[in-house]
Formats: sequence, structure tokens, C-alpha cells
Amino acid sequence: MKRILLVIMLAFSAIICKAQPKSVAIVTKNAPSKYTQEYFQKYFDDLNIEGSITIYDYKNKKWFYSDKKDSEKRTLPASTFKIPNSLISIEEYAVKDENEVLKWDGVIREIPSHNADTDLKTAYKNSTVWFHREMSRRVGINKYKKYLKEFSYGNQNLSGKADYFWLDNTLVISPAEQINFLKGLYEEKYSFSKRTYDIVKNVMIERETDTYILRAKTGYGIVGTLDIGWYVGYVQTKDNVYFFATRLSQDVPNKNNDFINLRKTVTFNILQDMGIIQ
Repeated sequence: MKRILLVIMLAFSAIICKAQPKSVAIVTKNAPSKYTQEYFQKYFDDLNIEGSITIYDYKNKKWFYSDKKDSEKRTLPASTFKIPNSLISIEEYAVKDENEVLKWDGVIREIPSHNADTDLKTAYKNSTVWFHREMSRRVGINKYKKYLKEFSYGNQNLSGKADYFWLDNTLVISPAEQINFLKGLYEEKYSFSKRTYDIVKNVMIERETDTYILRAKTGYGIVGTLDIGWYVGYVQTKDNVYFFATRLSQDVPNKNNDFINLRKTVTFNILQDMGIIQ
């Protein structure tokens, strides 16, 4: 009788166990992450470059850093300022739209694509400095004061040359501040028209696939003997948005000839690792 009862109990136990669902790993925004500062730093070490990346997961309101201290350090924005400058220039009708062509001033510059008549969308893509200097002269410094205050854009210092302040190291901004500005752009919280947002967001598109849209801008400047290289933007997927700000630096005497390309290389390596882009 005891043996029969034991067999029945074992059989019942097996049925109960079979009916239990398999355990599922659930990841929440508060769960521990492998994406530590040390984890991200290896990407910079592998490429033998100095710098950092700061990432913000919009849906989960989570920040990721390779170097949190560096994310708060300000340097000149260089051509990443073409993002706010494009917004301001369109809103203030410094040019009527992204297709209005300005005549080249005839000055021969090092980059061949800069030696031509240019419109805003091309100037954004090619980082054409003379075009944006002309935009700044048309806008005027007082308008910039108003907008940079609204953006909380870095130190908001416009005491430098009126058409060159984003390159002369008077206006400076940190990676974290770059991301906060870009969040405001994405949310369309600034005092721009829908037309302005639509034009500039379209100009910013660098890559568009079935699964994501990448909007971004590079930047490069020199402070003393230090090269500064930026790559900032955001990736919009079907269910989230990821903002990033990568900044590299190097001593000019020890120049890495691939420095310009490495801004994007390290960024894409990390974004691919995180499954944000393919």
C-alpha cells in the first residue's frame, strides 16, 4: 500500500513540475548592467585613442558612460554647433530653407568641397565653415544669446569673435550637455516652428534603415596643441531613442592620422555591441 501511495505521489509531483512555466530572465531599467565605464573603455583602448562616449537611453531614462567625469568636461563644440546653428538660421530666415544657395566667396580653402556655392543641407554634410559664419553674421549675436540661454547650451559664452565663437574656445560644452540639447531638439521643446524642426531633422539624417534612423554631426577643432574630435547625435528605433556624444582628443605632435575616422568607428562599435544599430 505504501509503495502504491509513493508511486502516486511521485507521478503527481512530475505532473506539477511539468506544468510549471520555464523561468524567464526579466531585465528592468534598474537591473545591473554589463555596460560599465570599464566595459566601454576597452573600445577606446583597442583603438589606442583617448576619449569618451556618453549615451542616454530615452525610454528607460538611463545614462551610460565610458568616463563620467569626462562627460561633464567642457570643450569647444566645433562643427557640432551646426545643429543649433541650422535651427536658428532657418527659424530666423538667414536662409529661406535648406536649399537656398549662397555664393562662394572665392577664398580657396583646404577642403575642396568648401570651394563652391553651397546650400544649408550641403554645408551641414560637408561642415562648410564659411557658410555657417555667414549665417551667424546674418542672425546677429543678440539672437544667439537668446537661443543659447533657452538651450542651456554649455557656458553660453559669446565673447569671442561674433562669427567664429564655436571654434575659438570661448563657447564650450560637455558631452552630457550635448545630449541634453539633443533631447530638447527631439522633443521639439524649443521655441521653433514645426517647419524649422522638420527641415533640420531631415538635414541631420545620416543613415536610415528599416529598423532605425541615425541623425548626427561630427566636429573637429584645435585648442593649443590638442585636437578635439566630436561625434554627436541620436538613433531613433521603432520603440526607443538613444542619444550619444563621443569626444576624442590627442596631442597634435603625436598625431594619429586616422583620428578623424575613429570618432565614428568607436561610436559604431559600441552602438552595435549594445544592439542599437546593425
